[in-house]
Amino acid sequence: MECPTSINGPVAVIGDVHGQVEKLLAVLDRLRALPDYDRRWIVFIGDLVDRGPDPKGAIDVALDLMLEHSRTTIVSGNHEFAMAASAGLLPVPEYSNWSARWVDHYGADTTFESYGAEFGNLDDLVARMPERHRELLSDLPWCVEHPEYLFVHAGLDPNQPLAMQLPVLRKRDYSLTRPPWLCSKSFADAEIPGDCHATVVSGHVPVESVYFGPKRILTDTTGGIGGDLSCVLLPEGRVITSGQDRSDRRQTAAAPATPRQQTGNTKGGGWLKFWK
Repeated sequence: MECPTSINGPVAVIGDVHGQVEKLLAVLDRLRALPDYDRRWIVFIGDLVDRGPDPKGAIDVALDLMLEHSRTTIVSGNHEFAMAASAGLLPVPEYSNWSARWVDHYGADTTFESYGAEFGNLDDLVARMPERHRELLSDLPWCVEHPEYLFVHAGLDPNQPLAMQLPVLRKRDYSLTRPPWLCSKSFADAEIPGDCHATVVSGHVPVESVYFGPKRILTDTTGGIGGDLSCVLLPEGRVITSGQDRSDRRQTAAAPATPRQQTGNTKGGGWLKFWK
């Protein structure tokens, strides 16, 4: 199923799901209750798979939503990229060694388990994957463009003009060992390129609550390990979550701390101590 890459109008962007299907269903129930649900785009910011209890189920929910609500699209996260590259669904170079990296460092055990496949047995996994899953993972876009926003999983390179980055994002350069727009943690608190006039909306790096900064929104509030799943309504800047107590909070236009300060990244590990 093809994911649209150019959208317009109101948007609901859902942070990294990581197999947390119950939280995703709670968010979708609240989205369906919105008076403008039918005309609002839903954008998944990537990382549907790994870590959480039901990655296969998360892909099923997203694909079913695309059938139910045609204004739905998905940006590739580094976890989808790693999974697809390991499964031979992407034309990545052999030296990238994605299969070993994904199995060893990405929390992929829950993905194998959700498909009923033997952990680490990629042939078994691919054989058990529904065709529509393989088709989706083999063709996920690296970015989705909107007149006011740019949706990209990890963010943009602050050292290159957007005009140089967009062509690569649109074409998807699979010769890159680790595409930084999907994999780089440093992009989360880097400056936005000067020629980028859109607000960059990303996930990838967990924050305690949705972060709003100058031309920047960070949406991953679980990291796949705890907390409420968040969804940001744009242009309103309103956040709804999977949690009963924190749903429908309206956020301020800017956060008082940087993403790394908000995550509480301590010497012992903290939210950012992940292999990604």
